Amino acid sequence: MRIALLAHLRHPIAPPFAGGLEAYCWHLADGLTARGHAVVLFASGDSDPRFTLDPVIPVHHEKSFPGLEHRGDPGLKAHVDAGYAAACDRIAAGGFDVVHNNSLSRLALERRRTEAVPTLTSLHAPPYDALRWFVHDSPAPGHRITATSAAHLRAWWPDGAPPEAGVLHNGIDPAAWPYRDGGDGSAVWSGRIARVKGPHHAIAAARRAGLPLTLFGPIEEPDHWETDILPHLGGPIRYGGHLAGPALAAEIARASVFLFTPCWDEPFGLAAIEAMACGLPVAGFARGAAEEVVGEAGCLVPSGNDAALAGAIPRALAIPRRVPRERVLRLFTRESWLDACEALYAEVRAGAARPPSSVFRAAP
Repeated sequence: MRIALLAHLRHPIAPPFAGGLEAYCWHLADGLTARGHAVVLFASGDSDPRFTLDPVIPVHHEKSFPGLEHRGDPGLKAHVDAGYAAACDRIAAGGFDVVHNNSLSRLALERRRTEAVPTLTSLHAPPYDALRWFVHDSPAPGHRITATSAAHLRAWWPDGAPPEAGVLHNGIDPAAWPYRDGGDGSAVWSGRIARVKGPHHAIAAARRAGLPLTLFGPIEEPDHWETDILPHLGGPIRYGGHLAGPALAAEIARASVFLFTPCWDEPFGLAAIEAMACGLPVAGFARGAAEEVVGEAGCLVPSGNDAALAGAIPRALAIPRRVPRERVLRLFTRESWLDACEALYAEVRAGAARPPSSVFRAAP
């Protein structure tokens, strides 16, 4: 198939990844290309040059409009809208068999767009007003919508999703996150250094539990870093930097427990399954999709409760490391994810107007 992948523009689609959405789009482009599809990645122009790239904007907008995401800045909005409008026009005229839309842009959801090329839209954020109406208005036989978890789907459609919407779990390549049968007794946390990801809670809980902790990830919110993270670094609490995949996998695999601390309704939690693949049980907050993703591989407590999280750490440490690894192999591999994507592409191409197929499923 000739596939257009439409990405979000805040960060480049390139390693080391700024977050889960960037990793998702990169691995989607890489995996589909490896399966023989002709993939064109519509993303910022500074994304990974290994792909066939059609720039939506010249550089990612966090570079040209720093710190303005979610601020309603009219200049940023006009810049991004102009890029997406032109990109959607190129896609419509480009002879594509299908579009996989990961943009979080309302423009890609317009019926005139989805009627021009069969479209699969994957949602990657909790519902918000700027997009909600367009998402609810857009399902059609040639346009399916996926959420990353059953909890995420319920958030978008609390009264029940239409038949064209369902769950498409994220997946990872287990070989990229090698299993290690023992840890060094420390805790690890990975993600964007931002308040919604809760690294400050991980620090507080690790201190209470008496475990060393290493944080990994990009510093997305400098004020949060300066106020809530940096003053607490030193001794057993350290920052390991923003590492690319192989180096990050090696660092995570050395630890004994992964701290997962979402302070928002996390749609999925890619960092959690990466750590689980390495054999790390999870101690974390039961928010968003956490329970669905972690399951028997961890111990979850109410969000924001540092004392409860500290108490969950020894219970998580008692879980055999094969348990989280086996859960990933059963439910969250890259190959099963790509199989599901291909099946959905076939459905939107056929204009399927039937109930969701077996690829729409929730983890037990």
